[in-house]
Amino acid sequence: MNPAPTLSFHKLGCTRGGRPLFQGIDSQLKAGQWLYVVGANGAGKTSLLRMVCGLSPIDAGDILWNGTPIHDQRDAYHQDLCYLGHLNALQESMTVHENLIFTAALGGHALQKPVANDVLARFGLPGRGHQLVRHLSQGQKRRVALSRLALSPARLWVLDEPFVAMDDTGVRLLADLIDAHLAQGGLAVLTSHQLVDIGQRPPQLLELRT
Repeated sequence: MNPAPTLSFHKLGCTRGGRPLFQGIDSQLKAGQWLYVVGANGAGKTSLLRMVCGLSPIDAGDILWNGTPIHDQRDAYHQDLCYLGHLNALQESMTVHENLIFTAALGGHALQKPVANDVLARFGLPGRGHQLVRHLSQGQKRRVALSRLALSPARLWVLDEPFVAMDDTGVRLLADLIDAHLAQGGLAVLTSHQLVDIGQRPPQLLELRT
């Protein structure tokens, strides 16, 4: 993960429907750090994450990845980015293996099935690789989504309510996964209605106010 990545917000602002959600946001993350975005419903948390992912236009200010605006390096930036939301975004008609391989290909790398099988076993899904996603329980689908995250080489993880509807075991699995990612020099930006300990790493707190 060299050189060490950085993510910066400079005077970042967002307006929706003519109403300003937030303005003048400044923040910087370095390797091994994570940003915890909090705020009431409607404060703009998801809008902020969509801007970070390049899915929504930046109304004011800028987002910099390694010192360069993200809109000037879209392809390279997206290869360094992995997003996980409260929806699993899996293809129901594809097998577990096919979903993982497809996601890896979108990120610009090939995934070998033995590697995928090892990660699936780690997340309590041994032997499930050839099963259609539509035949999995909701809990199993969530674990496939976590497996996809674990297999990603992306240095920046953007997580929108990643702990929603997860049991205690799943919450701990994801928290440990994020902790390991940060320990390897990665970065994370997440929103959550429940603050979960990520190892011994205190977050940078960003509170959005309506």
